[in-house]
Amino acid sequence: MSYQIRLRRAAQKQLDRLVGRDYQAVSKTISALGQEPRPPRVKKLAESGLWRIRVRQYRVVYNIDDEEHLVTVVRVARRTEDTYKRL
Repeated sequence: MSYQIRLRRAAQKQLDRLVGRDYQAVSKTISALGQEPRPPRVKKLAESGLWRIRVRQYRVVYNIDDEEHLVTVVRVARRTEDTYKRL
């Protein structure tokens, strides 16, 4: 069963700032989450209950609602020490 994908406003802005191959890679990965919200190499973030997938030097942080079949992208960010703060 496929999942609907929603991006929070902040995540959409972060995605829109990407250019070229980075934008294409991250956008393709987000689209694929609709078919498989827990692909190989995904990691659950213990404290927040969110999920994280790596795309090049970027991280896509998202929530999965299995009852609603909904994936909500919370953040798209380059990997830094601040990537996972304030989630």
